[in-house]
Amino acid sequence: MPSLKEIKNRIASVNSTRKITSAMKMVASSKLHHAQVMIENMLPYETMLEHILKTFLASEADAETVYSAARPVEKVALVVYASNSSLCGGFNANILKLMQQTIDSYAHLGKENIVIYPIGRKVTEKINKLGFKPAGDFTSLADKPNVQQCIDIARELGGLFASGEIDRVELIYHHFKSAGSQILTRKALLPIDISEELHRDHERDLTSTVATQQTQEYLRQRGERVHEQKEENIKPLNDNFIVEPDMNTILSKLIPKLIHLMIYTALLDSNASEHAARMVAMQTATDNADELLRELNLQYNKSRQQAITSELLDIVGGTVNN
Repeated sequence: MPSLKEIKNRIASVNSTRKITSAMKMVASSKLHHAQVMIENMLPYETMLEHILKTFLASEADAETVYSAARPVEKVALVVYASNSSLCGGFNANILKLMQQTIDSYAHLGKENIVIYPIGRKVTEKINKLGFKPAGDFTSLADKPNVQQCIDIARELGGLFASGEIDRVELIYHHFKSAGSQILTRKALLPIDISEELHRDHERDLTSTVATQQTQEYLRQRGERVHEQKEENIKPLNDNFIVEPDMNTILSKLIPKLIHLMIYTALLDSNASEHAARMVAMQTATDNADELLRELNLQYNKSRQQAITSELLDIVGGTVNN
C-alpha cells in the first residue's frame, strides 16, 4: 500500500493535470464558437449559389461542363483535412485511417499517380512516412482558415483536371454536425455531380458548444421539428433568369465557384470539428480526473485513519503493559 506522502503527491499531480485539461476545454469551447461564426458567415453565399444552380438545372437538366465529365481514373488527387496539434481524441486517427483506406483502394495506380494535398501537420507527417511527396505546404490553413488559399487550391486542381493531368479529386474531412457529432466524410470533388452536391447533408447545429447526451437528444428532436417545418414551407423555384450567352458558359463560371466553396466549406467543417473533438476530449479528461481525485482522497483518508488507529492501539497497548 502506498504511503500517505505518495498519495498526497499523486493528488497534487492529478489536481495540476485537471487544471490544464479544464483550461484547454474552455479554450477549445471559445475557438469552437468562432469556428461556428465563420460557418454562419459562409452560409448565405452557399445558399444563394445553390439556389442559382438549382434554378439553372431545373431549366436545363442536361447541361454539362468540363468539370462534370467522368473518365477512366489513371491519376487521383486527395485533399485531406486534419489538425496541427494533438489532444483532440480520435479526430486525427480517424482521418488518417480513412486516408490509408483510400490510398489502398487506389494502390493499383502506383504511388506516383496518387497526389495528396495535406491540410494539417498530422497529415503531412503521415504521408511522409508512407513515402508520398506532399503537393504543397498547407499547414497554416489548419489553424487559420483562409479563403484565398482555398481558391488557389481549387484553381490548381481545376486546371489539372481540365487539362487531363488528374482524373479524379476527393475530399477527406470531418463534417461538423454539432458539438457532439462530427461525421467522417469522403466525397468526390471532381468530376462534380451537381445534382448530388446540391442534395448533400446541410444539417449543422451552430448554436451550442455543449456536448452532453441530453443536449444532443434535445437538438436532434429540435432538428426534426425544423426539418418538418421546412418541408411544409417549401416553395417552387420561380426565378425567370435570362441566360446569356448560353447555359454551359454560365455553368463553366459558376461551377468553379462551387468547387472553391466545397474546399472552403470542408476546411471550416474540419476546423470546427477539431475544436469540438478537443473540447469533448478535455471534458472527458477533466471528468476522469475528478473521479480519480475522489478515489485518491478516499484512499488517503482510509490510510490516514488506519495510521491513527494503529498509533492509538500502540498507546493503549503500552499503557496496559505498564
